[in-house]
Amino acid sequence: MIYVGTDIVPISRIEKLIIDKGSHFLNHVFTDLEQRICNDKSPPSIHYSGKYAAKEAIKKAILSSKIVDSISFKSIEINNDDIGAPAIKIYIDNVDKHKLKVSISHAGEYAIATAILEI
Repeated sequence: MIYVGTDIVPISRIEKLIIDKGSHFLNHVFTDLEQRICNDKSPPSIHYSGKYAAKEAIKKAILSSKIVDSISFKSIEINNDDIGAPAIKIYIDNVDKHKLKVSISHAGEYAIATAILEI
Protein backbone atom coordinates (compact mmCIF):
# COMPACT_ATOMS: atom_id res chain seq x y z
CA MET A 1 0.00 0.00 0.00
CA ILE A 2 1.03 3.59 -0.61
CA TYR A 3 0.00 6.43 1.69
CA VAL A 4 0.35 10.12 0.86
CA GLY A 5 0.34 13.23 3.02
CA THR A 6 0.52 16.85 1.90
CA ASP A 7 0.72 20.08 3.85
CA ILE A 8 1.00 23.74 2.90
CA VAL A 9 2.04 26.42 5.39
CA PRO A 10 2.00 30.21 5.12
CA ILE A 11 5.56 31.25 5.97
CA SER A 12 4.16 34.27 7.83
CA ARG A 13 2.29 31.92 10.20
CA ILE A 14 5.49 30.15 11.25
CA GLU A 15 7.35 33.45 11.47
CA LYS A 16 4.63 34.81 13.79
CA LEU A 17 4.78 31.67 15.97
CA ILE A 18 8.55 32.05 16.25
CA ILE A 19 8.21 35.72 17.22
CA ASP A 20 5.28 35.21 19.62
CA LYS A 21 6.22 31.86 21.20
CA GLY A 22 9.98 31.78 20.64
CA SER A 23 11.87 28.82 22.05
CA HIS A 24 8.68 27.27 23.50
CA PHE A 25 7.35 26.73 19.97
CA LEU A 26 10.72 25.83 18.46
CA ASN A 27 11.59 23.31 21.17
CA HIS A 28 8.14 21.70 20.97
CA VAL A 29 8.27 21.15 17.20
CA PHE A 30 11.91 21.05 16.08
CA THR A 31 14.93 19.04 17.20
CA ASP A 32 18.17 20.78 18.15
CA LEU A 33 19.68 19.77 14.81
CA GLU A 34 16.74 21.19 12.85
CA GLN A 35 16.99 24.44 14.78
CA ARG A 36 20.72 24.72 14.02
CA ILE A 37 20.09 24.06 10.31
CA CYS A 38 17.27 26.61 10.06
CA ASN A 39 19.04 29.27 12.14
CA ASP A 40 22.06 29.05 9.83
CA LYS A 41 19.86 30.04 6.84
CA SER A 42 18.47 33.43 5.93
CA PRO A 43 15.69 33.98 6.70
CA PRO A 44 15.19 31.05 9.10
CA SER A 45 11.37 31.22 8.92
CA ILE A 46 11.36 29.94 5.32
CA HIS A 47 13.32 26.84 6.33
CA TYR A 48 11.33 26.28 9.52
CA SER A 49 8.16 26.47 7.41
CA GLY A 50 9.41 23.84 4.99
CA LYS A 51 10.38 21.48 7.80
CA TYR A 52 7.05 22.10 9.55
CA ALA A 53 5.12 21.29 6.36
CA ALA A 54 7.25 18.16 5.89
CA LYS A 55 6.55 16.97 9.44
CA GLU A 56 2.81 17.51 8.93
CA ALA A 57 2.86 15.70 5.58
CA ILE A 58 4.77 12.77 7.09
CA LYS A 59 2.36 12.62 10.04
CA LYS A 60 -0.60 12.51 7.63
CA ALA A 61 0.92 9.70 5.56
CA ILE A 62 1.80 7.62 8.62
CA LEU A 63 -1.48 8.23 10.46
CA SER A 64 -3.51 7.33 7.36
CA SER A 65 -1.69 3.97 7.29
CA LYS A 66 -2.95 3.31 10.84
CA ILE A 67 0.48 1.99 11.90
CA VAL A 68 0.30 4.23 14.98
CA ASP A 69 -2.38 6.33 16.67
CA SER A 70 -0.35 9.47 17.38
CA ILE A 71 2.94 11.07 16.42
CA SER A 72 4.87 13.89 18.08
CA PHE A 73 6.58 16.49 15.92
CA LYS A 74 9.97 15.73 17.44
CA SER A 75 9.72 12.04 16.56
CA ILE A 76 10.27 13.20 12.97
CA GLU A 77 13.53 14.95 12.08
CA ILE A 78 14.17 16.59 8.71
CA ASN A 79 17.83 16.99 7.82
CA ASN A 80 19.45 17.35 4.40
CA ASP A 81 21.57 14.90 2.46
CA ASP A 82 24.81 15.74 0.61
CA ILE A 83 22.99 17.42 -2.28
CA GLY A 84 20.48 19.29 -0.10
CA ALA A 85 17.49 16.97 -0.52
CA PRO A 86 15.40 16.30 2.60
CA ALA A 87 16.60 13.35 4.65
CA ILE A 88 14.24 11.87 7.22
CA LYS A 89 15.06 10.43 10.61
CA ILE A 90 12.09 8.80 12.27
CA TYR A 91 11.82 7.84 15.92
CA ILE A 92 8.63 5.78 15.62
CA ASP A 93 8.46 2.01 15.98
CA ASN A 94 7.15 0.12 12.95
CA VAL A 95 8.06 2.90 10.47
CA ASP A 96 10.97 2.23 8.13
CA LYS A 97 12.56 5.52 7.07
CA HIS A 98 13.66 3.87 3.83
CA LYS A 99 10.02 3.43 2.84
CA LEU A 100 9.23 7.09 3.53
CA LYS A 101 10.03 9.95 1.14
CA VAL A 102 9.34 13.66 1.38
CA SER A 103 9.61 16.60 -0.97
CA ILE A 104 9.64 20.22 0.22
CA SER A 105 9.15 23.35 -1.85
CA HIS A 106 8.93 27.08 -1.15
CA ALA A 107 7.14 29.55 -3.41
CA GLY A 108 6.27 33.12 -2.57
CA GLU A 109 4.52 33.19 0.78
CA TYR A 110 4.13 29.41 1.20
CA ALA A 111 6.03 26.24 1.97
CA ILE A 112 4.58 22.91 0.86
CA ALA A 113 5.57 19.31 1.39
CA THR A 114 4.38 15.94 0.19
CA ALA A 115 5.25 12.65 1.86
CA ILE A 116 4.88 9.13 0.48
CA LEU A 117 4.96 6.01 2.66
CA GLU A 118 5.08 2.56 1.11
CA ILE A 119 4.28 -0.44 3.28
